[in-house]
Amino acid sequence: MSQENSSSPIGSRPSDPAADFPRRTTDGSSATGAASASTSSIKQARIEQNAAIIQMSLDVSISTKNQPLTLLLKTAIAGINDQLKPEFGENAIEAASASGQDNSAAGTAGRIVSLSTGFFEAYKAQHPDESADEALTNFMATIRKGFETGYGEAQKILQGLGVLQGDLASDIEKTYSLVTAGYADFEAAQRQLIKDAAAPTESPAPTASGSGS
Repeated sequence: MSQENSSSPIGSRPSDPAADFPRRTTDGSSATGAASASTSSIKQARIEQNAAIIQMSLDVSISTKNQPLTLLLKTAIAGINDQLKPEFGENAIEAASASGQDNSAAGTAGRIVSLSTGFFEAYKAQHPDESADEALTNFMATIRKGFETGYGEAQKILQGLGVLQGDLASDIEKTYSLVTAGYADFEAAQRQLIKDAAAPTESPAPTASGSGS
């Protein structure tokens, strides 16, 4: 046996080839096993991630069903902040916590209007090259666009939850109408102030003195 092994070309390296071939086979199977394990890990991670997303969605669903107008307030302010970001940076308007506040349609609309229009003076200061009328026109277009975006986002979320119907849908629509009216009233008031400021000041007519003397 030893002579046959020694005379054989393979026998001159009794351990290396034997180690090489199984090693290659083993390596291949190990690589396959590693890939399979990696795929399995990825699948498991995705399952866990999906479970977390579903749970989070359920939590959001419960919360938004209870306070849909709070959701509208948040998305509206987020939309307006997005429009104001180039001028004032991130989160220019901070929406106060809704706990303990009036979350009716009127209360929500009032906060949206007051928080957003409150930036008009700062906006004018950022645009000294614009006339008062131009600044007002551009400012109103900016916050209206932001509100429309946020309103649309709230509608999509509530529709996805299947709750945008009945009284809730009426409250959302009423909030939209009140915000629109609030913006119109603010703009009209500002136009009047601009007009009054531009009107020439009339000097009182001189009174005749010494008449009848």
